Amino acid sequence: MAKKAEVSVEERLRALYDLQLIDSRVDEIRNVRGELPLEVRDLEDEVEGLNLRMEKLNDSLTIIDDEIKSKKNLIEEAKTLIKKYSEQQKNVRNNREYNSLTKEIEFQELEIQLAEKHIKEFKVQIEQKKEVISETKDRLKDRTAHLKHKKGELNEILKETEKEEEALNSKSEDFKKKIDERLVNAYQRIRNNVKNGLAVVAIERGASGGSFFTIPPQVQVEIASRKKVITDEHSGRILVDAALAEEEKIKMNKLFAKLSK
Repeated sequence: MAKKAEVSVEERLRALYDLQLIDSRVDEIRNVRGELPLEVRDLEDEVEGLNLRMEKLNDSLTIIDDEIKSKKNLIEEAKTLIKKYSEQQKNVRNNREYNSLTKEIEFQELEIQLAEKHIKEFKVQIEQKKEVISETKDRLKDRTAHLKHKKGELNEILKETEKEEEALNSKSEDFKKKIDERLVNAYQRIRNNVKNGLAVVAIERGASGGSFFTIPPQVQVEIASRKKVITDEHSGRILVDAALAEEEKIKMNKLFAKLSK
């Protein structure tokens, strides 16, 4: 059985830098989308909330309408009873019966007054709720239109970049397979710990990329020899020499141009 060819340190460094270039390109694509996905999600939640509010407001109007109908029915029943008691008063035999019917009539009249008061209060509530419904409807219309616009923006960006992002992610996985797991894990850990996601950087003007700390000349010579993986003692980033970085950038830019078509 043929022994698997051992990957040299230089080949690993090139694969690591290529992986960084690919992941940085994915970061750029995602930055183009920026906060749009979050904006769309927030707008969707707001529209859903406004629709729910409209539903509850309309339900409360239905309940108030039912209450008004109930009070109107009570008034009609009270009027019927008043008419009945008034007729009975014409045929009473004594004052006691007459006074008893009078009290019943007065009670029904109070019931009518109370019901009419409640109806007035309900009508005020209806006007207030209709005003809130109108404001909510305007807000819902505005937010729905804004959501449609933002979704259109997002879909347009996704249409332009989704295919490229998928291809880049696939390439990222391919390059990870060229590097031993320990190095990949170190790369991911560094990448997660730095703001710009740069875990592998080139030497620029005697310092590691993105850093102002100078790399000692003897360390720069070691990095240029490509015999071992060296990290910046200040930032923890993996370092590669400028020549290697330039060669890989030219190669990967051709790949990016192909994938973006």
